[in-house]
Amino acid sequence: MITEQVRADARLVWAYHRMEHEPRPCDVVIGLGSHDLGVADVAAGLYLRGLAPVALFTGGNSPTTRARMPRGEAVHYGERAIALGVPEDAILLEPRASNTGENIAFSRTVLADAGHSVSSVLLVSKPYEERRAHATARKVWPEVEVVSASALVDYDGYVSALGDERLVIDMLVGTLQRLITYPALGFLVGPPVPPGVRAAFERLCASGFVSRLSRPAR
Repeated sequence: MITEQVRADARLVWAYHRMEHEPRPCDVVIGLGSHDLGVADVAAGLYLRGLAPVALFTGGNSPTTRARMPRGEAVHYGERAIALGVPEDAILLEPRASNTGENIAFSRTVLADAGHSVSSVLLVSKPYEERRAHATARKVWPEVEVVSASALVDYDGYVSALGDERLVIDMLVGTLQRLITYPALGFLVGPPVPPGVRAAFERLCASGFVSRLSRPAR
């Protein structure tokens, strides 16, 4: 059951996941592959605003995207960007990555192979993945400055667009668990998790929002 306490906790976790960076000119805009084509929309918009000279889309396939994006996330994102007005010759594709660490590591290689010198990145993700993507980039590509970006939508707007509040909460909880547990595994540079956010996470887990946990939460 989604009570008002559950909803309040979910909004708190949502707010924590957002980095609230102001987009600024960078050497590349990178769209991280997922089920959400809105990531491609945001990346294309940043390119069209003149904030980066090249757009790179990264991602292979996963069980949640294979049916919707049979040619791979990067390919579908690139096609979306072209439809929105991004020139094809300004787009690079990285079609192999299967997780966020690979998204960033493989993108780095693609950019180097294409002759792009990169010191700053506009990193575009789903709204609730901003902080984890940023923390992963700090681990995998520490020498670049990362500016996080995503669709400008609040919790209620995202729930309305997706049409499944329970799924949204499950994803918020799963992403936060990774921020808590992945530093010890060497996958990201762990950001501090405020006590109030950690308490909200524990309450949401206790309320059964656990379908996106990668392992039992601790």
